[in-house]
Amino acid sequence: MVPTEGGPTSGPTVLRMLLGAQLRRLREEAGVTREAAGWEIRSSESKISRMELGRVGFKERDVTDLLTLYGVTAADDREALLKLARDANSPGWWHRYGDVLPGWFQSYLGLEAAAALIRTYEVQFVPGLLQTADYARAVILLGHRNAPTAEVDRRVKLRMERQQVLRRSTPPQLWAVLDEAALRRPIGGPAVMRQQLDALIEATTAAHVRLQIVPFDAGGHAAASGAFSILRFGDQDLPDIVYIEQLTSAIYLDKRDDLDYYALAMERLCVEAAPPERTPELLARIRDELYPG
Repeated sequence: MVPTEGGPTSGPTVLRMLLGAQLRRLREEAGVTREAAGWEIRSSESKISRMELGRVGFKERDVTDLLTLYGVTAADDREALLKLARDANSPGWWHRYGDVLPGWFQSYLGLEAAAALIRTYEVQFVPGLLQTADYARAVILLGHRNAPTAEVDRRVKLRMERQQVLRRSTPPQLWAVLDEAALRRPIGGPAVMRQQLDALIEATTAAHVRLQIVPFDAGGHAAASGAFSILRFGDQDLPDIVYIEQLTSAIYLDKRDDLDYYALAMERLCVEAAPPERTPELLARIRDELYPG
């Protein structure tokens, strides 16, 4: 079956992944090797691999030639996949922030915009999707102290616009686990932190947001290596993705062994953290202890 495009919020990243998954299935059903497919489009086996993983753009001519090779002759099926290829090459909403947005993070924004479930663990900062504008500005300044004010403003605006994903009519489920250290580190000063903790308390009232805190007295825990996120999508053709951000790049993992390892770590974190129903109380206690109004 030919998939429909991923919907108005999917973005080009996931559309490429959907098209790649469909082309892989068609190739396997036709008994064609990646090497033979690469030869058909005047390219290589590695190019076919990248296409099937959704990690490169698609030329309509290449898709047309591959569909012919795979025996897809129905006009409607061909046109649906060619339209998917055209849509997958369209820029995402974040394209206009290209001057302040590294390429490796653009891929994540596309995945985040299309995810049905986002599970994230943070040890140093409040997750970007839950940051207030003032807190976000303070975090951004840590890495861009000498940037012009206009650039910092654009970075803050980008982060705030990114949060619109949680305000959609059908938002993803967000399950965030925060180390207590992230809440006690006075990013931006007491007033900014108090406002941020109030915002987190309010976020816990949303049906699609679950927030847990790993308290200091939990000792060592399953994610001692650092922050990570796991994204799950509504389409069964798309694998989960583990995202690990570094200072100047990011790692994207989709191999089954890696996914199982990080999923288990996340499950252990959720068990070691205080239950979600205690989160508002813990946030209020930290707020009143460290950042009294």
